[in-house]
Order: sequence, then structure tokens, then C-alpha cells
Amino acid sequence: MKVLYRGAESLIYLDEFEGETVVVKERLKKSYRIEQIDSKLRKYRTRMEVKLLTEARKVGVFTPRIIFVDEEEGKIYMEYIEGKRVKELLESEEKPIIKKVCFQIGSSVGKLHSAGIVHGDLTTSNMILKDGNIYFIDFGLGDFSSRIEDQGVDLNLLQEAIRATHFKLLKFCWSNIVKGYKREYRFANKVLERVVEIEKRARYMAR
Repeated sequence: MKVLYRGAESLIYLDEFEGETVVVKERLKKSYRIEQIDSKLRKYRTRMEVKLLTEARKVGVFTPRIIFVDEEEGKIYMEYIEGKRVKELLESEEKPIIKKVCFQIGSSVGKLHSAGIVHGDLTTSNMILKDGNIYFIDFGLGDFSSRIEDQGVDLNLLQEAIRATHFKLLKFCWSNIVKGYKREYRFANKVLERVVEIEKRARYMAR
């Protein structure tokens, strides 16, 4: 077992399952919660993430294939996507490749929002390039919603993540993400207007 990520809510690690290398996401038990409530909550979140991953694949967004689910233990066994994280890619690749990648990111987010799916944690650490395709991982904070506000928050998080880690590329990346997003989602303009409103609210709160 090789630990890939250890967070407050979950442990993500590489393991073997029926002869295949897999990624396991295990939702951790919380001793401060009543055991029955903790179990119910972990089962619900596990079930929700599996459903989000599955529905995303159905609408053409690349996500890890679900191999096995153990709801009792809060474990999801998934295909191991061995590629390059977009976070590292943006720091090392030339502009033509970055342009193509960002357009694909926007297109994929547009497909998710068209299907009423919000990812909840759209950062470049949760996107992996493999064989020319962008895979979206970790839907642990995701939900089903067609609300413009929720989709605006989703996109705003992506914009802020790029601003924080790839500031010099922000304008270039964002313009290409927007192009891809508009191509896939008929309410794109409404959501992008909401992103601007969310930014203004955040600046007001920061004063």
C-alpha cells in the first residue's frame, strides 16, 4: 500500500485488487461522531461520489473507472490514472499544449454543468492528462445541482485555483477555459456573469 494523500476526511492510496493496481479512497471513521451517524454519513458520501463519477462518465467526461465499492467500510476502488497532473503540466508545457488542455478543461466542466453536476473541488491538482485526455478525479465535495449560483461557485473555485498557483498564466488559461465551457453549456454566459458577481462579493467581504 502506497499512500497518495492523507486528508482530514479520507485516505487515498495505491493497492492491488484482483491483480490490478488500483486507487482506493477510504473515508475515515470519526471518533467524535456517534458511531451510527458516522457510518450513515460515510456510506452516503461514498454512494454519492460513486454516482457522480459514474454520471460524469456517461456525459463524456473522463473519470476513473469504478472497480469495486465497499460502502460498509467507506471504500471506493478505482482505476489508477497514471498521467501528468495539470498542476505540473501548466508549469512545464508550451503555450499550444496549455491552450488545448485549458479548452478541454472548460469543455468538460461545461458537460458536467449541462448534466447538473458540480465537481466541488475544481483545482488543477484534481485533473490528470493521460493519452491526450483530461481526467477529473476526487468528486468527494461534489453534488447534483443545476443552480446558476452553485455552478458559478464551481467555476470561481477553478479560477481562484489557477490564480493562486499559475498567476502568470491566469488570463491565457481562463480565456481558453471559457471558450471550451461556452461550447458545451447553453447557460454558460449566465454562469460566467455569476462568477463575476461572486468575485465582487468576495472583494467586498475582504474589505
